[in-house]
Amino acid sequence: MKKLLLFCSAVVFFACTSKEDVDLIVYNANIYTVDDDFSKTSCVAIKDGKFVAVSETADIYKKYTAKEELDAEGKTIVPGLIDAHCHFYGLGLNQQVVDLVGTSSFDEIVKKVDEFQRERPSSFIMGRGWDQNDWEIKEFPTKDKLDELFPDTPVALERIDGHAYIVNQKALDLAGITADTKMDGGEIVKKDGKLTGVLVDNPMGMINAIIPQPSRENQIQALKDAEKLCLDYGLTTVNDAGLGRSTIELIDSLQQADEMAIRVYAMVSNSPDNLDHFLNTGIIKTDQLNVRSVKVYGDGALGSRGAALKAPYSDQPGHYGAMVTPVDQIGALAERIAASEYQMNTHAIGDSANIVVLRAYQKALEGKEDRRWKVEHAQVISQSDFDYFENGIIPSIQPTHATSDMYWAEDRLGAERVKGAYAYKKLLDKAGLVALGTDFPVEQVSPFLTFYAAVARQDLENYPEGGYQMENALSREETLKGMTIWAAYSNFEEDEKGSIEPGKLADFVILSDDIMAMPIDNVPDVKAEQVFVGGVSVK
Repeated sequence: MKKLLLFCSAVVFFACTSKEDVDLIVYNANIYTVDDDFSKTSCVAIKDGKFVAVSETADIYKKYTAKEELDAEGKTIVPGLIDAHCHFYGLGLNQQVVDLVGTSSFDEIVKKVDEFQRERPSSFIMGRGWDQNDWEIKEFPTKDKLDELFPDTPVALERIDGHAYIVNQKALDLAGITADTKMDGGEIVKKDGKLTGVLVDNPMGMINAIIPQPSRENQIQALKDAEKLCLDYGLTTVNDAGLGRSTIELIDSLQQADEMAIRVYAMVSNSPDNLDHFLNTGIIKTDQLNVRSVKVYGDGALGSRGAALKAPYSDQPGHYGAMVTPVDQIGALAERIAASEYQMNTHAIGDSANIVVLRAYQKALEGKEDRRWKVEHAQVISQSDFDYFENGIIPSIQPTHATSDMYWAEDRLGAERVKGAYAYKKLLDKAGLVALGTDFPVEQVSPFLTFYAAVARQDLENYPEGGYQMENALSREETLKGMTIWAAYSNFEEDEKGSIEPGKLADFVILSDDIMAMPIDNVPDVKAEQVFVGGVSVK
């Protein structure tokens, strides 16, 4: 009997003192879990790439022992950040061309292009990032200086929003573009009947057709360059708004070979070949790659006056912009995609484009539940059209667009129509959630600029005083949700990421400051000090 009692006591003792082995415990942290209660805690335990426990430090150490421990030193931890709309592959390719972001005149652009070509000679000169709205003379440039400097080398310089080119005569000749060329869904800009070299929206495709394709090595380098930039800012998932089959397959191969850690939600570019392949194949899903949506372009951009408006531009009478994809094709695409498992994510900037897309969605989705189709940008909405977002349509919006465009948006739209532009709070109230992104490389990669723009509605110079159309500012909690759990929901991934909860992927970021409590003016300077994807440090 005595031996039996000793044995039972030993069993009870070891049962009470044995602990579960985990891979990593992160303790002494200020953790915003972004769970349903938006609760806070101080410690997480991670095993096999997932959170197994999220609690206070003392509670976790009672139950778990770890191979590795990390003292967060009281710093703030948030879920891995998600950019709900960006051009990840495009960002990488941009590292290989002339950077024209922030240029203050066309003369400065020409100088940069000339210097780049002298340092890195190319048979086809590419650049991106100019914006005539930042210049003293806020007009589209002409090709004359490019023709003079590069008479025999084609040049194509892309506007910052990706919706216009300035090209030289050599590029026009190679593309077969003349003053008599006609094309719907955009503009071949002329002055006094002569080509200026500016192409808006669809005509850009004729230039794209003659641009040399990057080698596989260049493509891989582009993806790795983009990944490093994103991980450095704490982005652990990126939604690439428009990828072809070969690029998606390349991303998958790099991820499978453990050569790429970042997770990618890939929107398939709308082309006949892509649709035929992916809609027939069905959803492709791994822990790192999710392919289940089609990216469609409704119209162009407001900055290049390509956005489709119901009434003429206030600063260009008689000009309405244009639909890049005709109205009947939007409807047909919606019906075809609705018959598959795929999501339809449509770029819509102008109020005319938005109502076309919203009506097409409503018709195609009648009787269908939980499809989570998105309007990418949802930038200018007529007051009478906001109610469409009450029907399960998700606004995928980019707060830094408001603070970039606010200097000239009213010029384009007028004082009354601009009230329905960049209306993020109203969209949230109607839809119940918003997915937040940057649209990089149109805007900067930093999610902290997204956070600041959403909450403060100011630029980095604290302009305008009091914020821009502050009735549509988001709270800090709403903003963090839009960059985490709501973005994950928009990707059908809310059960695996977007919050710090047991069973979810251990994607998280240790920040330099408490983004939820610090002065809002200092948020743009926040750093992602450490970044984890699947419980593994990637920065």
